[in-house]
Amino acid sequence: MAFWVQTAVQLVALITSVVRGRVEKELSPECREFLYMGTPPIGLGHHSLQFICQRYNKRARYVTLYNTVDRIPVYSAYTFKRSEGEGCVDVPWMYEPQLSTSSDTDEMQPFPHDYIHKNFEDTQAVLDDYMNAVIYERGSLNPDEHQGEPDDKASTYTLTNVVPMVPDFHNTVWSKWEHVVRKRLNNYCRGRAYIVTGVTTSGKMIRQQNINRIAVPTYLWSAYCCVDFDHNAPYVERYKFPSFAHYGLNAENNEVVETSVQKLKEFLQRTTFVDQNFQIFVGDCTPPTQI
Repeated sequence: MAFWVQTAVQLVALITSVVRGRVEKELSPECREFLYMGTPPIGLGHHSLQFICQRYNKRARYVTLYNTVDRIPVYSAYTFKRSEGEGCVDVPWMYEPQLSTSSDTDEMQPFPHDYIHKNFEDTQAVLDDYMNAVIYERGSLNPDEHQGEPDDKASTYTLTNVVPMVPDFHNTVWSKWEHVVRKRLNNYCRGRAYIVTGVTTSGKMIRQQNINRIAVPTYLWSAYCCVDFDHNAPYVERYKFPSFAHYGLNAENNEVVETSVQKLKEFLQRTTFVDQNFQIFVGDCTPPTQI
């Protein structure tokens, strides 16, 4: 009997170590902490989609749903950390070892100098994809300015958190709304805020040597959920709680549309491939006592 008990304990330990925090089909408990009510968006499903429990310096930092065919994230989901918006400096761009190679690590790693032709590029973007894409630049779905600690900021510098963005849209439109959301949550969110930021695509690709490499987002969208907020906030801010959202066309001279999570959901159901039961937050972020 003791032998079988010991064997069972070893088996449980093995299973736990396998699902601890890495490329996953089902999210581990430590990465569900970045999701409202521990639940990822539903209504997205395809054989090429992989959950990545984004780990950096021995800790899970956020969750990404990654498309290994388009080689971009579908969304990144994270908890907002109060900050003054300062950026992170001198952080090398990183990749996810377990998407492309057999690896003993479940943490993002800096690109080695000789990564080309070592299967890094088979299922994820590599640095050359962006260096040669002159009309696009790297745009993070989980931006460093929404994180507080240096390690949390550093963890956003992985290409599995990045999509090609038109520079004018990225720098003058989308980044402005990252600032707006940061200030709003800094000032009026009293508890934990959950954010999901994602993309839609239409088949347009960045090509290298006549090969489709990475998908170009048509729209970017983002939604937050904060059920514990300041009920004494000015109405112009208060009505944007417990949740609100925005989206914008990834092109020059475009504006962002700010809207409710419900309206964003309806927009995405019309413009991209999601199921009719698509949902970003459980109950659209309605607190359980109000459902």
